[in-house]
Amino acid sequence: MYATISPSNAPSEASSGAVSAQRTSGTGRVSFKANDEGQTKLDRLYQQGCAKIRLPKVYGGKAAEAVLINSAGGLTGGDVVNWHATAASDTYAVLTTQACEKIYKADSDVARVGNHLSVADGARLDWLPQETILYDRAGLARSLDVHLEGSARFLAVESLLLGRIAMGEALHSLAFSDNWRIHRDGKLIHAEAQRLEGDVAHIGAADAVLSGHLALATLCYIGPEESDAMTALMESGRTLMAPFEGCSVGLSSFNGKILARLTAINGMALRAALIPLISHFRTGEPLPRVWTT
Repeated sequence: MYATISPSNAPSEASSGAVSAQRTSGTGRVSFKANDEGQTKLDRLYQQGCAKIRLPKVYGGKAAEAVLINSAGGLTGGDVVNWHATAASDTYAVLTTQACEKIYKADSDVARVGNHLSVADGARLDWLPQETILYDRAGLARSLDVHLEGSARFLAVESLLLGRIAMGEALHSLAFSDNWRIHRDGKLIHAEAQRLEGDVAHIGAADAVLSGHLALATLCYIGPEESDAMTALMESGRTLMAPFEGCSVGLSSFNGKILARLTAINGMALRAALIPLISHFRTGEPLPRVWTT
């Protein structure tokens, strides 16, 4: 038997109050394959910690659906969650979240979320999480790492709500970063980094930043279509967005992809514009049911 004796005047962890808080962690992995009838079916499923995955039965659509759930109910500094998804050849899958992800005030460090997606030749994957709500003094470092092969199609949407808008909360202290890296056949075809730090309520009031809007989203579609077809898809998207008030939308098409940036006065105005825009790029496929229930 071994024992360690400390001097009686040495501060213990309990007496000094330096008790480390329990942190959330989780990893979820899901992969899809095509059966003999050409339908997309579950291949493998793994979940650990707070990361849960549910596979609801889908009616009226071709895509298999996976709903990602953070059973901790939100994230704060020091929490770590990683999601992994793979779509094999000739499959169509959509990933979404059960609800909006809430990022709470962090006393130290930031929450870290890593999203890792692989889409094989001839497959399609739609990444459609619901909005992320950032509370004042929240910290979040998020990444999206995507690998496409051959003629794979990919649609991604990420939305942010800056504070609890209905409660009049303003973000005077925030540390948020979001890094996207999308590759096709090993070649980087899209990279972007978004960062919001400091007094966002003040910074976002500038016309060149958010014009006072409190909700924003990015949509990215990447497909094998020729440039003329991509341009036509973009132009019809612009026409679709024209009637929406309280929401600023910009679409551009280049290098085999379409990007849309949206800002809105609140989450309701953002979602009102975002839902038809998502449907436009999904060619008639219904939205995941969790988006409308």
